[in-house]
Amino acid sequence: MNWISITEKSQLATIKAISNEIPCIIYKHSSICYTSDMMKYTLEQDWQLGENEVKAYFLDILQHRNIAAEIADVFQVHHESPQLLLIKNGECTYDADRLDIKYEELVECLEDDAWA
Repeated sequence: MNWISITEKSQLATIKAISNEIPCIIYKHSSICYTSDMMKYTLEQDWQLGENEVKAYFLDILQHRNIAAEIADVFQVHHESPQLLLIKNGECTYDADRLDIKYEELVECLEDDAWA
């Protein structure tokens, strides 16, 4: 799994644009949270998708709190940590946080007929 770090607010516009061609995920992570570490590890262990199937973005919320708030505004979600968002066609179509982050659910959303 190749994470693309989000370090600038301007990347959110890029993610929205890319999501018109290929789905994108954003994983919002806190390095001081055990649950966040555990869910990231689990997601990485279960990951079977190629870079041509989904682009994976990573946000360290402790280093970039302002971007975490911007993500909530741009994609109209409540800020949580850890949090996994699926972005398709410029919109958040899946939002899970804490122990509700499940790779299988993400894959189901990716396979949803609405994407086709």
